Amino acid sequence: MSRSPRAVPLAAAVLGAVALAGALVGCSSHAEPKHAEDTYGGMPAYLAGIPSTTDEVLDGSAARPALTSEGDAVRVHLHGGATVLATVTGPVVPGEGLPQQGETTTCTWTVSLRDASGSVPVSLTDLTTTDQLGNVYRLSPVAGGGTPPRTLAAGQRATFEVRTVMKVGEGVLRWAPGGGQTVAEWDFEVEND
Repeated sequence: MSRSPRAVPLAAAVLGAVALAGALVGCSSHAEPKHAEDTYGGMPAYLAGIPSTTDEVLDGSAARPALTSEGDAVRVHLHGGATVLATVTGPVVPGEGLPQQGETTTCTWTVSLRDASGSVPVSLTDLTTTDQLGNVYRLSPVAGGGTPPRTLAAGQRATFEVRTVMKVGEGVLRWAPGGGQTVAEWDFEVEND
């Protein structure tokens, strides 16, 4: 029986590859996990303050406003000592996927306030958005989207919708309770494509 001169080296190469793969799998199961510091160098110093877990509740106050993404909760510390858990989701925009997209669009956010430990002033004039160019937009209530109370009492919760027409692109929704300084900001993207 004669064999092709190529068959023997090809078979040896295949067996060698299978043996190497088996050895690598065996080694990797016993290897200690590498840390980022061991493989890519240390983390940059400016990243040291970023929380290691996602969806962590941030604390925000006039002295140190919280900046987070839409949908994340912020425990707001008010000047008088009261706290409230605030969440902003959105914006929801109409007309996504239409062939003609304008430079501005109607944006709707849902604001949720809960777990108030004391009296919390609530006013739509305390909520604003800004776009990537620094333009400030005032928010209006959405008909049928809930009405915020003038004051949220301890233990109360409120959910309401606000709306404005703003430029497509990046933006931030800010809350400054009682007309004071900003205590929380939610970063978002306005997209209509």
